[in-house]
Amino acid sequence: MSDLNTLTIADARDALHKGETTAVELTEACLAAIERAGALNAFVHKTPDAARAMARAADARIKAGDAAPLTGIPLGIKDVFCVKGVPSQAASRILEGFRPEYESTVTQNLWNAGAVMLGKLNQDEFAMGSANESSCYGPAVNPWKVDDRPLTPGGSSGGSAAAVAADLCLAATGTDTGGSIRQPAAFTGIVGLKPTYGRVSRWGVIAYASSLDQAGPMTKTVRDAAIMLGAMASVDPQDSTSADVAVPDYEAGLSGDIRGKRIGIPREYRVEGMPPEIDALWREGAEMLRDAGAEIVDISLPHTKYALPAYYVIAPAEASSNLARYDGVRYGRRAKLGQGDGITEMYEKTRAEGFGHEVQRRVMIGTYVLSAGFYDAYYNRARKVRALIKRDFDMAFADGIDAILAPTTPSAAFGLGAMDSGDPVRMYLNDVFTVTLNLAGLPGIAVPVGQDKQGLPLGLQLFGRPFEEGDLLNHALVLERAAGFVAKPHRWW
Repeated sequence: MSDLNTLTIADARDALHKGETTAVELTEACLAAIERAGALNAFVHKTPDAARAMARAADARIKAGDAAPLTGIPLGIKDVFCVKGVPSQAASRILEGFRPEYESTVTQNLWNAGAVMLGKLNQDEFAMGSANESSCYGPAVNPWKVDDRPLTPGGSSGGSAAAVAADLCLAATGTDTGGSIRQPAAFTGIVGLKPTYGRVSRWGVIAYASSLDQAGPMTKTVRDAAIMLGAMASVDPQDSTSADVAVPDYEAGLSGDIRGKRIGIPREYRVEGMPPEIDALWREGAEMLRDAGAEIVDISLPHTKYALPAYYVIAPAEASSNLARYDGVRYGRRAKLGQGDGITEMYEKTRAEGFGHEVQRRVMIGTYVLSAGFYDAYYNRARKVRALIKRDFDMAFADGIDAILAPTTPSAAFGLGAMDSGDPVRMYLNDVFTVTLNLAGLPGIAVPVGQDKQGLPLGLQLFGRPFEEGDLLNHALVLERAAGFVAKPHRWW
């Protein structure tokens, strides 16, 4: 078989168990693809020796009749996940040299399921950003290209999205705090699933905003997302926010039947200045679901307009608290001190050297909104808005809505550096369609549905009921089949 790295998880699994290929061959194909794709800057720490050893072990498991769902499947891991003995620094200089002595629950679950690790993937520093341009490794590059102009793969999981879209790995892990799985998935023409908060353990995932962060899969198809989520999800006694909810067989539940389901179209997502092609794609997506037997219903989520400002109060506040641990004392980078410098100077110099501009900006915002004089005016008010946003969704689902359809992004992928204007709000507006889901703790999935006039991919997203990812995946499967999106980026790299 040629081009093994282009296979989906489902196809590769079948080929492995039929003896048509081996895990070693599959892994070597991906390693070769990674070496050819240096221009994408997707992989920042490669682990070829570990990958080959894991592939050999996977072949032995298959020979012994092991039916684990990901046995022999090569994956990329976002740099925010701690992997024992492997550099895991969340794309930040302040964690240079950090090699964890422990394994995140998600990656341990994947290894238990037989997966092969190819290496660590690029991202925005501490997952803060929408363009993967705040990384200490430099930006990841979208494999899609227009007129030789390098495009962003989105953020913060830009390296994961670029790697999957360019067939450097069969799937990857991502994290979604305000859209960081779904937005890059839409920009690169792949599937990105953000599970319900608590469905997937956060233990061993370097924290940005603890009440919002959620790990999830980034894959080539909806079926692959179902397979990956089944392996990643688990209750975890090491994570107090992990939900003790049974993990079903998501793949087995993919029937493609949504007859009688009610799909909500939130009127508040029709924002001023949205490109006509995004609105047209949204209407087409609704018709696809209607043709499959679903009922399309206009709904209202009245507090949506407050989601973005509430998010950019809550997330920086939690980041300010979480990132206070990086001070040069316990681990990671420590600045060189001058004569007479004390502990205060060490903190200041270490954090000034170690944190990039975007992280510094958000830490400062978070510290400000948590300060005594502004806590009630900003942070407490944002928490109240968050409760109202969650109530909007609860009421919609209580009225019989099974899923909600919306755009994923307000545009196709934009050029690298396009947001470097000194106005961070321009970048923050990229999250306008995604942050509500994180504030409400609900599951969502981005599916590639079409292309813009330049040929760049465009996606739609579906929101589901809490802990009903199986039903959400089934809706996404219908959308995927109806859209028939098969376009791939031209291999310029």
